Amino acid sequence: MNNPTLDELSLLHANICQALGDPKRILILYALDDEPRHVTALAEALNMPQPTVSRHLAVLRDRGLVQTERNGTAVTYTLTDGRIIEVLNTMRQILRSVLAQQSDILVGNR
Repeated sequence: MNNPTLDELSLLHANICQALGDPKRILILYALDDEPRHVTALAEALNMPQPTVSRHLAVLRDRGLVQTERNGTAVTYTLTDGRIIEVLNTMRQILRSVLAQQSDILVGNR
């Protein structure tokens, strides 16, 4: 890809990065990667209050990271694009590498 513009990066930050700014939302994304779920099932699986899960789902939905499918009165949430999990996994790998490198530097300074 070519170099991003400031406008593109501002959109990325506003739409994706801010949506990922809460660990509970990231947990919700991982849970939805396992299987589509209703808000009650998500709340139970993540041991969170249902209103909290609903609030976070609203943010994820507004940012286009999750979508809903209505079946009668039931609403099922799914990931809009599974690549978000790949991105999160890559970020976790980077974090592990950075932490390992920092640990090596600290050990080396003793």
